[in-house]
Amino acid sequence: MESVTLTDRQMQSFRAELLSWFTENARDLPWRRTHDPYCIWVSEVMLQQTRVAAVIDRYTQFIHKFPSLVSLALANEADVLTLWSGLGYYRRARMLHSAAQLLVREHGGSLPKSSAELRRLPGVGDYTAAAIASIAHGESVAVVDGNVERVMLRLTGAEVGDKHLSATGLKEIASRFLAPDAPGAFNQAMMELGATVCLPRAPLCASCPVQAHCRTRGEHTARPRKQMLSKKINYALVRKSQEGNGNSTAVLLARRPPSASQMPGMWELPGLPAKGEDGNEPILRVRHSVTNTNYYVGVYAMDANNASQLAGSLSHVWISSKKLHEIPLTGLARKILMRLDVLAKPRQVRSGKALPGSPSIFI
Repeated sequence: MESVTLTDRQMQSFRAELLSWFTENARDLPWRRTHDPYCIWVSEVMLQQTRVAAVIDRYTQFIHKFPSLVSLALANEADVLTLWSGLGYYRRARMLHSAAQLLVREHGGSLPKSSAELRRLPGVGDYTAAAIASIAHGESVAVVDGNVERVMLRLTGAEVGDKHLSATGLKEIASRFLAPDAPGAFNQAMMELGATVCLPRAPLCASCPVQAHCRTRGEHTARPRKQMLSKKINYALVRKSQEGNGNSTAVLLARRPPSASQMPGMWELPGLPAKGEDGNEPILRVRHSVTNTNYYVGVYAMDANNASQLAGSLSHVWISSKKLHEIPLTGLARKILMRLDVLAKPRQVRSGKALPGSPSIFI
């Protein structure tokens, strides 16, 4: 492809312009203030398919609670999932925890330095391995995520269906552009460019530091998106006064079984039939998206005295509203409880204060 065969001088110019722009315009993100491989690993896993704004506070809390790979390995899975609540894709948290335990057990509690060795860890793919190795250890390996892919396609003028759109082809192109003397900064600059300037819709071409090297200068032909599915679901919000605990309330929650295909062991509101409660209006309607499905949710208030059919299951328990931050809630349950002011906004992490421990459960 023409744009891949830039002269050495053009390639040097491209790298210099991009890195200079990044130095001046990079967002101040907490994981960019460290070269600790463990912190970079945590941030990269959190950022997969998740907005930066949603990750910042959760990353800070996570690192405060688990400041080292060893502390993460020694933690209970439930505590790890609690701090992951709201980020979604909980398999990422379980794999992160599992990989930490493996590293403590077999590698002395340290992350490997090379991308090839990192790829052998549970849940670590090409992208995560390249990000850790390049940013933390300066390995000359290109990172290709969705943002970088979009930048590369526009730079090269490639179209959907082009043979270079394969993962191998894109990695090869990205490797040619990579600045060998500053791979970590270059990879972050490419991701930053895609996230803030080379946007999927209406890219800010006038603000692009490498516009002169771009063959597209605007939106490119993209793969058609998969059509979202729709599903209606209803939940019950059941509360009761909790005596002897500062006149607080307890909320009835259900724990998903360990065998559940999605979010096993996570806590959620008790489910209701699709029609909800006959004759009653929901106290909240909310839309919640998970992968390719939009869930249209109705939440119905239910009196504790009429919830015996729900509470009769061993998987349903009363949990103090003050302890809801201490258990692994599903993202949807977290969203509902916060919208209804049952769950307070997360507290800011303060130096020297650990996050809460196990929840108080009232049966």
